[in-house]
Amino acid sequence: MATIKERSKAIRAVHDTMDVLSGKWKIAIITSLSFGEKRYSEILKEVEGISGKMLTRELKDMEMNLLIKREVLNAQPVTVQYSLTKYSENLLPIICNLRDWGTEHRKKIIGK
Repeated sequence: MATIKERSKAIRAVHDTMDVLSGKWKIAIITSLSFGEKRYSEILKEVEGISGKMLTRELKDMEMNLLIKREVLNAQPVTVQYSLTKYSENLLPIICNLRDWGTEHRKKIIGK
């Protein structure tokens, strides 16, 4: 049986994870980038409902937390491309589990 200290440490670790992934958009952005690197405009089109201002804010936060890589390509016009980092790829199995659970939940609740 886990001690109170071990349980507290586990809860704190989950809290830290949720803090990094908090908000409506980060997991959707990670999911979008899991299919390959994308330009800003591609992410904006693919993540339904996000505003440009919010996408910019989320991308900066995700870059700061080492979840995504921002690369400025030497092209005309200048192109910025985003991709997942090796570090964030560890989240993909968790996100797949969330996707599977969400699919099953949708079926249970609304039958689709």
